[in-house]
Amino acid sequence: MNKNDIILIHGTDYKEMTKRVLEAADLASDIGDRNKRVAMKPNLVTSRDPSSGATTHAELLAGTIEYLQEHGFKDITIMEGSWVGDQTGSAYRAAGYDKVCKKYNVPFVDLQRDSSKEYDAKGMKIRLCDKAHAVEYMINMPVLKGHCQTTVTCALKNNKGTIPNSEKRRFHTLGLHKPIAHLNTIARNDFILVDNICGDLDFEEGGNPVVMNRILGFKDPVLCDSFVCDSMGYSVDDVPYIRMAERLGVGSTDTAHANLIYLNQPSEAQSRFRMTRRVQNLASYAAPKDACSACYGSLIYALDRMNDAGQLRKGLPPVCIGQGYKGSSGEIGVGQCTSCFNRTLKGCPPKAADIVEFLMENWN
Repeated sequence: MNKNDIILIHGTDYKEMTKRVLEAADLASDIGDRNKRVAMKPNLVTSRDPSSGATTHAELLAGTIEYLQEHGFKDITIMEGSWVGDQTGSAYRAAGYDKVCKKYNVPFVDLQRDSSKEYDAKGMKIRLCDKAHAVEYMINMPVLKGHCQTTVTCALKNNKGTIPNSEKRRFHTLGLHKPIAHLNTIARNDFILVDNICGDLDFEEGGNPVVMNRILGFKDPVLCDSFVCDSMGYSVDDVPYIRMAERLGVGSTDTAHANLIYLNQPSEAQSRFRMTRRVQNLASYAAPKDACSACYGSLIYALDRMNDAGQLRKGLPPVCIGQGYKGSSGEIGVGQCTSCFNRTLKGCPPKAADIVEFLMENWN
């Protein structure tokens, strides 16, 4: 897998989807030596079930462990440190990781309890947990979601879990963006497996999940977070630490020249997650017919951006979306399935950033 590759897969069998992404990336060859210390770093920010949109689904861990064990890797660890104010052990159980660790006989390391050392992170002194530093291949497993302070959070910010609580507090006093960028010069990002199943609209701790039923694979954490901005309807410049990390040599923001590798196409897989009231309010501006979750989720993100800008108002024509509109005519629609409409934005699924631009132009 190359640094500019992005692997995408849709569906609801999250464990098997994970294994397909790792096979497509040829992760075993990328790791190489079967005796390497391999670790997974999920997002366990708080003690909530992953369906809330805050934490990494246990199925991604199970799929990754199965893949690694089937390819002869034995030194496998899960490690994470929850945010200040919550206990990692409680979050570990709430997300179902205890069952995964027991089933596959894989240890879990609570980084809140680990020792740490200070390192030079390209001109900034940052403490990194010792066990995280000792890892020889790190699989970063963030949740694609919004964040009330940094706008979005994914690969780069997920590495905050590899620093001690005292350092997390210091990061907030420094404004988050600069220390997050510098942290990623010393924290490993060997492979990024993104949980884009049902990340929250804009809160790290969840509560307003938007179902996408998608898993993504990256080698470049900066490219990953740049793609997240596109997916949620933001500009990279809305998230300062992304360009800061690029300037520090962590990766590239060039999504325009990324190589998108689709392992399948979205299908009408019905979500098992209930929409929250906020998501329902945004969905009232849409007219879905058999819409797949990835396309519908992109529309919800776009409508949320328009709501932030004060552009949503009563009387607007509903945005049609979904496979039920194939071959039909209509006023305004998004997605490949509405290609016969008077005004339409193609894509399968289209990016939220493109939907925002399209709707702002056509609704005005």
